[in-house]
Amino acid sequence: MHEPTPTEAIDLVGRYEAEQEIPERMRADVRTLGALLGRVLRESGSPGLFEDVERLRVATIQAYTDPTPEAFARAASIADAFTLERAEEVARAFTCYFHLVNLAEEHQRVRVLRERSGRGDTRDAGDSIVSAYRRLSEEIGQEGALERLQGLRFHPVFTAHPTEARRRAVSNSIRRLADLLRERDAAEADSPDRRRAERRMLEEVDTLWRTAPLRAEKPSPTDEVRAVMAIFDETLYTSIPHVYRRIDDVLQGEDAGARPPLVRPFMRIGSWVGGDRDGNPFVTAKTTRKAAAIASEHVLLGLEHTANRVGRTLTLDAESTPPTPELLALWQRLKDADEEAAAEIAKRSPNEPYRRIMLLLARKIAATRTRNADLAYRDPEHLLADLRVLQDSLVAARAPRQAYGHLQHLIWQVETFGFHLTELEVRQHSAVHAKVLAELEAGGARSELTEEVLEVFRTIAFLQDRYGPRAAGRYIVSFTQSADDLAAVHTLARHAVGPDGTPPVLDVIPLFETFADLQAAPGILAEIVDHPAFASRLEATGRRLEVMLGYSDSSKDVGPVAANLALYEAQAEISAWAVEQGIELTLFHGRGGALGRGGGPANSAILAQPPHSVDGRFKLTEQGEVIFARYGDPAIAMRHIDQVAAATLLASAPSIEDRNRSAAERYASVAATMDAASRERFFSLVKAPGFAPWFAQVTPMEEIGLLALGSRPARRGLSVESLADLRAIPWVFAWTQARINLAGWFGLGTALDAVGDEATLRGAYEEWPLFRTLIDNVAMSLAKTDDRIARHYLELGDRDDLATLVRDEMTLTRDWVVRLTGGTELLSNRPVLGRAVKMRSPYVDALSLLQLRALRGLRETQAGGQVDPDLQRLLLLSVSGVAAGLQNTG
Repeated sequence: MHEPTPTEAIDLVGRYEAEQEIPERMRADVRTLGALLGRVLRESGSPGLFEDVERLRVATIQAYTDPTPEAFARAASIADAFTLERAEEVARAFTCYFHLVNLAEEHQRVRVLRERSGRGDTRDAGDSIVSAYRRLSEEIGQEGALERLQGLRFHPVFTAHPTEARRRAVSNSIRRLADLLRERDAAEADSPDRRRAERRMLEEVDTLWRTAPLRAEKPSPTDEVRAVMAIFDETLYTSIPHVYRRIDDVLQGEDAGARPPLVRPFMRIGSWVGGDRDGNPFVTAKTTRKAAAIASEHVLLGLEHTANRVGRTLTLDAESTPPTPELLALWQRLKDADEEAAAEIAKRSPNEPYRRIMLLLARKIAATRTRNADLAYRDPEHLLADLRVLQDSLVAARAPRQAYGHLQHLIWQVETFGFHLTELEVRQHSAVHAKVLAELEAGGARSELTEEVLEVFRTIAFLQDRYGPRAAGRYIVSFTQSADDLAAVHTLARHAVGPDGTPPVLDVIPLFETFADLQAAPGILAEIVDHPAFASRLEATGRRLEVMLGYSDSSKDVGPVAANLALYEAQAEISAWAVEQGIELTLFHGRGGALGRGGGPANSAILAQPPHSVDGRFKLTEQGEVIFARYGDPAIAMRHIDQVAAATLLASAPSIEDRNRSAAERYASVAATMDAASRERFFSLVKAPGFAPWFAQVTPMEEIGLLALGSRPARRGLSVESLADLRAIPWVFAWTQARINLAGWFGLGTALDAVGDEATLRGAYEEWPLFRTLIDNVAMSLAKTDDRIARHYLELGDRDDLATLVRDEMTLTRDWVVRLTGGTELLSNRPVLGRAVKMRSPYVDALSLLQLRALRGLRETQAGGQVDPDLQRLLLLSVSGVAAGLQNTG
């Protein structure tokens, strides 16, 4: 296998890129950004770097298109021949390239969404909330559909789970490049504006190249809070009311903006960032207070600026738009409380009562932020009451467009975010509660752990008093295994405030994570609802109950197939029990970004849920790279919210519920066969003697713990001899890095083989949404695997039996998935996604070869009791690059 000449290399790369059939404008963006990076490598890299990057790039493309061992060996030999210093530079170059390709893909998505919106094109909006509402109206009537629309709830909960491999500095650089790409798009060809945008893009790519890709140290919980706040500031604060407005515009047509909106604010933002202390010793009661203060500061600043902006536009004269007596009374109250400012504002706004009042309301919001007791609002409900007096007066004065225009946006923002922004949730392990309760019952001196646990309850009470009852109060008990685990929370709350104190208002949420816990869930819930404190809260909320289901640990317990089936069964049983008990159930889905942790398209997953398990309410965790992918750009965020809300509304349509119920009954025997076969196959791997140390040897599992991804440790404290306490994130992350993705598919091939009847399985794929979602997600997971690369990782261990087991199951699963989805290869039925994966794969291969080189070197030096820091750094750089290339971590 000879090295291609420059001409042959150009032809090879050109043919490969042409075969991907990506949209022409996106292709042009990739070429532009790639050319800028090439120029930066020539100018800022060491001598010969660009040429070495190109040699490896051409070799990996050649190896990807030529399946012979010789082609792969030549690419591997190039990677192995680099000095460590050069290998590090090459890894950084490929990582930069992936950041730029990801940006081009996102830019194309935004471009398409904006062009479609600008044309008023609804042809591809079959999964929009308006489409869902119309379909629901056809099934249950318009009145019933409107009632369900107005009761809709979508509740994403942002977590600090450490799955974002990029530094925030890198993310910020990419965001600036995105703005420049938009400027370049808007400028005419060969114009000064376009040349200026391209010059600045070159500067930004150079900055990206020169920015250290790895964090020097782990972020603190406060750093994680501020990272989430960036999403609120840049996207969510303005995007969420725009979603409401778009829906209302379509539903009301020409009357939109002149009548009360049909849409009620259906989003709530939750957060575990600064509240999730399960296994994270760095999250304390003090951290939780600080997280709430930061969030409140951000939202109150936003509301203050919005109120001032709206106030400046309300220049309506009292003669043309007379105020109601209620509005005049409000002015008098505001004037008495803030006389000097009222006089100044009245002087600048003569005979403009609406402007005057709005500007004074902005001052009250500012006073709330700065804790000025004389002017501050007690809670957001009082602000809403004042805004509605203003709105009602405008309506009475026949100025409905002002009433339901920008003012309505502000009302929606207050209703959605309150004064707290995110509903901060606390999570703690049931074993911690049991330990603290045992100590309290024994009497004597209290340990530091006990004091900290009790202080958390006092903090929740403080936050409810300061920011309103919605600010905090959901308390999640991880590893719930009995009703006593839930009752313990109320007991601890009473201990915290003492005999004369008032405990905070608590909604205690069980988290069922393991396979055994999921099976026990219905019995535990039936028992806990009779507990006095639990029953009292249930009645106070109108019999509303939240139950959280964990995807990650159940998948690590029994494998992805059995875990998916167990989750479906648990949801079906809990939902049926809730209906029988007259309980309004919200199932909280602890989904991760990776497919092995419940990831994948949320809207298709929602529509595959059991009857009554959604009922217009969907809550899930969003974490790491998923937060930025789904909510980092306003256009993408609005599209994502629209799709998820649409699926949430439509999931309770009679046709959808009947379809899911009948399919589950029809294919129950298929499910039972798959469950047993997949579990047996999974256990044959993970319960094999010596599996845990072998897993650590053939993947960078141990090294991933060295990455400064998040504040939480990767383990709950155990040796590599056991997987029982290994967190799901490094479990998934490590298999992803090894290009095996085992956590997303292992056992499915055996499960399908056990059923054996291809016609039956094809019928299941067409008729059973849960099965179809499972197969489609596995297809996506397998498309990102690579058997050639995987083989080299598996060779790092000395267990041919386990390596053969993994590769055989991969081959079997791939074969079955291709047969069921149709076509000749994975993702044939999803060509856009398939092209995106193929476009990246050879470049990911380059980083995998560098990572393999580092891993082999580390394994050799570790055997001698030493660790080479240069090899370790190369490994960590490659981990960051592969994560960017696959767009998956944990």
